[in-house]
Amino acid sequence: MKFISLFWLFVLVTLTSYAQELQQQDLDSVVITSSRIDLPFKENSRSITVISSKDIKESPATSVSDLLQQVAGVDIRRRGSNGMQGDLYIRGGGFDQTLLLIDGMKMDDAQTGHHTLNMALPLDVIERIEIIKGPAARVFGQNAFTGAINIVTKSNIEKVSSVGYQLGSNNQQLINGTFGFNIEGSSHIVHASSNTSDGYRYNTDYENRNYFLKSTFNQNKKMPISVTASYQERDFGANGFYASPSAKDQYEETKTSLLGVSSNYRNGNLTLKPRLYWKWNQDMYVFIRHNPAVYRNLHQTNKIGAELHGSYKSNLGTTGFGVDLAKVYISSNNLGQRDRFMTNVFLEHQFKLLDDNLDITPGVAITYFSDFKFHAFPGIDLGYQINDKLRVYGNIGYTYRIPTYTDLYYSDPTTLGNENLDPEEAIAEEIGLKFNSGKLQATATVFNRDSRKLIDFVKENDTDLWQATNVRDVNTKGVELQTDYTFNLAQLPQNISLGYTFIDDDVKAVANNFSRYSINSLKHQVVGTLKTSFIKHLSHNIVYKYLERTTGQSYIVLDANITATINQKLNLSLIANNIFNQDYYETNLVPMPKGNVIFGINYRF
Repeated sequence: MKFISLFWLFVLVTLTSYAQELQQQDLDSVVITSSRIDLPFKENSRSITVISSKDIKESPATSVSDLLQQVAGVDIRRRGSNGMQGDLYIRGGGFDQTLLLIDGMKMDDAQTGHHTLNMALPLDVIERIEIIKGPAARVFGQNAFTGAINIVTKSNIEKVSSVGYQLGSNNQQLINGTFGFNIEGSSHIVHASSNTSDGYRYNTDYENRNYFLKSTFNQNKKMPISVTASYQERDFGANGFYASPSAKDQYEETKTSLLGVSSNYRNGNLTLKPRLYWKWNQDMYVFIRHNPAVYRNLHQTNKIGAELHGSYKSNLGTTGFGVDLAKVYISSNNLGQRDRFMTNVFLEHQFKLLDDNLDITPGVAITYFSDFKFHAFPGIDLGYQINDKLRVYGNIGYTYRIPTYTDLYYSDPTTLGNENLDPEEAIAEEIGLKFNSGKLQATATVFNRDSRKLIDFVKENDTDLWQATNVRDVNTKGVELQTDYTFNLAQLPQNISLGYTFIDDDVKAVANNFSRYSINSLKHQVVGTLKTSFIKHLSHNIVYKYLERTTGQSYIVLDANITATINQKLNLSLIANNIFNQDYYETNLVPMPKGNVIFGINYRF
């Protein structure tokens, strides 16, 4: 009944908004840059959520992992605190089935999807985050099985320069500095930060160091050039993070770097976006922290990519096209020395009919992998603008994921990979409504995904090794509701946001007696935020999260923060996480931290 009540609350807020005199928000002018055809946010015929720089600033989140947990349909299963290790899921998919991008550059890791969020940047350098739900392989290629997340970094140096310090529970300390400056027609943003903690229980201490540089040259010319460099280190105790929860002395160190060069050329109706990038990741895992000789894995992956994406506008509509070349290398004491060459070719065209109210965008991507040969994934997006406030849309697409090197070659005393695995594949569809009248935005979406050949680690007898196998067929269907309402009270801005996701997984029978990766998807998810301000220069933010999983586990977590703006340069903040000390875990029976507080000070130049 509580979910039915939630639905009617959603409908009520939507209907009452018609009586309001409303004005457009800045979100309407945001152009979604992660697709080949650049479209304003309100004109897209897909499920897209944008976390703006204002949302980031006002949130009690201290990392990208925390921030994404505030989005309906996104499931971040963290191990430990402050995003040291976490896995990214969208609409009930797996952690290997979601693609992360930085300014459009693909951050997938050939070793394992466990490393996806290693590349999550510090919040201080992020302009916005674009979250694309549903089949995205036609746009991004493999790994976008259930969706993609594009982190767009800041480029405007105005109001970027700042220094900050945070001190919190468990001796958590964060020191950060971000600086923006111009030099003879070029602009530069530099960031450095260090985040440390003693840990909230035995062997959960961590140290996280982040360095970021973004430089833009030829700013005032037709073809500006952007150079992005990032380096991150994470060293952390991993009490129960992997293997059995009783493995209390595990330890991990990850190092990740990105070097990318991109440009944007426009000439009349033609737009070209070339990119070159190199992503490197190193992962060292030891089973006994103070005795690495017992069991130690060391993996290094390199990905070198070159892309050219573009669009051309004509009387027939807009054509989007692209080619993506990449070479992947891995050097591992467990997985061996391996490499893979990948080629993706993309083509789509948007037709606009009925006075531009109807848009139809068919497209196809063709991919070649040196070890998995050719694959093609077609799809189509449809959208109709009923009036200036209401839009209906739908899309359908074929999507797939090739196995990671962990799936193919990993081995330990209990586990064995399988080099004969086939790619996972699925057909996914969604239909939705978008309502936008300025201060109120609301969406309602129904989605379905039929997945085949999903990879699981299974065995027949208790004493057998876990073996990677294409065994699972799963039908996933669900509903998403989202509403966001902004209004003024005593001339001060207030905002209420509420999202709900329902997911139903129909898991087809598995012939094996034992399965390691049984479905632990979301079943019900409610995410609500309340942003208020009753006194000028003092703002409050409360985040409510309710999750119920298919395993029967459910929990409620409440976070909050208060920010005081002393003047235009100085801010003071108080962040409280898990206010009511909820006992819960998100993955592998790793207990999450109880209530903790963080005091912060930030000074802008």
